[in-house]
Amino acid sequence: MAGGGFCRLPNGTVVVALTLTRPADGTGPHGGTGAGPGAPVRVLVHAANRARALTRLRNLGLRAVYLRGNDRPPTPDEVTAVLHHPDGLLWRAAPQADPAGLSGLAPQSPPSSPSAQFSPSAQTCQELWHPIRALLGPAGYAGPARPAA
Repeated sequence: MAGGGFCRLPNGTVVVALTLTRPADGTGPHGGTGAGPGAPVRVLVHAANRARALTRLRNLGLRAVYLRGNDRPPTPDEVTAVLHHPDGLLWRAAPQADPAGLSGLAPQSPPSSPSAQFSPSAQTCQELWHPIRALLGPAGYAGPARPAA
């Protein structure tokens, strides 16, 4: 697993953030994102405790879900997003790391004109959060197949 973590909220609940691989049977052509099957996605879960958060994901069919350590806890923006969603389960494509690994090391020169600050090329574009149903496909997860009695 690439990374994950959790944070405990003042009311005792937790927000768990995991980086998982995108299932191969997602919706349409990449579910409206640039991430194809097997690409990393960031999943957020709001639950009463860590065990219940992981159980919610396992009940949706994401079986190999484990939380080892707390190396990538949810950011304050991620916590806000999952708390404001009625399902408490969100995902989006995982942010890609800087290929050179030098983000923030080189000082950036200020733009020469005020209009350069607002140009589309100067801004970074983040993907919006999606409900978990968009990751699992149009039919969602129907549960395990049970043999006929």
